[in-house]
Amino acid sequence: MEGINSGDTAWILISTALVLMMTPALGFFYGGMVRKKNILSTLNLSFITIGLMSLQWVLFGYSLAFGDSIGGVIGSLNFVGLNGVGTEALEGTGIPHLLFMAFQMTFAIITPALITGAFVERIRFRTYLLFTLLWATLVYDPVAHWVWGGGIFHAMGALDFAGGTVVHITAGYSALAFAMAIRQRKGFGSITIEPHNIVYTVLGASLLWVGWFGFNGGSALGANGIAVLALVNTNTAAAAAAVVWMLLAWRDNKPSVLGIVTGAVVGLVAITPAAGFVTPMAALLMGAIAAPISYYSIGFRQKRGLDESLDVWACHGMAGTWGALATGIFATTAANPAGADGLLSGNVGLFAVLVPSLWLSPLSLPLCHLPAHQTAQRRLGSRRQ
Repeated sequence: MEGINSGDTAWILISTALVLMMTPALGFFYGGMVRKKNILSTLNLSFITIGLMSLQWVLFGYSLAFGDSIGGVIGSLNFVGLNGVGTEALEGTGIPHLLFMAFQMTFAIITPALITGAFVERIRFRTYLLFTLLWATLVYDPVAHWVWGGGIFHAMGALDFAGGTVVHITAGYSALAFAMAIRQRKGFGSITIEPHNIVYTVLGASLLWVGWFGFNGGSALGANGIAVLALVNTNTAAAAAAVVWMLLAWRDNKPSVLGIVTGAVVGLVAITPAAGFVTPMAALLMGAIAAPISYYSIGFRQKRGLDESLDVWACHGMAGTWGALATGIFATTAANPAGADGLLSGNVGLFAVLVPSLWLSPLSLPLCHLPAHQTAQRRLGSRRQ
């Protein structure tokens, strides 16, 4: 088909599959940390999210996120039911529009699944279904429009390569808000609530690490050098955070495989906003610094007596916030000419844009533009001109 690049299409097909795999992988990551009696319900929260969000995205979610803009706040319903979304090449890319929709769908799926770590073992199944539909429609879709669909923050010039803010900060702070709003688990603070199967958690974390190559590498929207850079940076940040977390725990005389895999996930979260905009050495620093930020955030949460079951806020909200700020520090056009220079390259402006944009993060309203998806923005933006 004219305009379709088979290599780019193949890579995004693979990336879509990799990111979709991350949601059941997340179920195993969370499932191993809960009590044995709750393993199936925890796995189901992730698995049903695939079905629920796939339907929401096809029916109207994609249109709300990527439809013609209404005041820069939300998309119209011109793509409802995937009307007009076909196999023709997305302008500025070599991939079909329908494939771009599917790739974005996998991000829409995993984001509410991340929040489940805040309330596993203490939420009714039907309550979760209603929450997911409402949260995706009222929070995720508008935020995705602002940053991916060419909405109100398109002109701000902030950088976020693969959705570190729209996915991880929104999920992290939403998890914190949810945990503060509901009652604690029975026995919390008075009995020890131990993980029942760390093997499941290690399995889930390993699959998440692999899936993240599609998460970040696929956000280049092509099989190119930027995809390779994102892949290398992703691995480097995860490795650095895992090792630093191990050292921090060792200093406290409690190194464990649970801590190491948690550190790896924290590094993956932190590099996501910057994966295609920084050098591997910067990625190493970002991962290494993310580990203590999340490590001590967990300690802070514990001291406050908050039952945020699996530390989604500490690992995703805080690491995602650091990653967004670090993008404003370490980004360089030497790594990606389509990006921008950050603070260390003499550009105060980028960091100045990112800092105020994060003030709304606790409200799950990140203000970051995603140049990784700039080709789609050009296409969708041209429809509004």
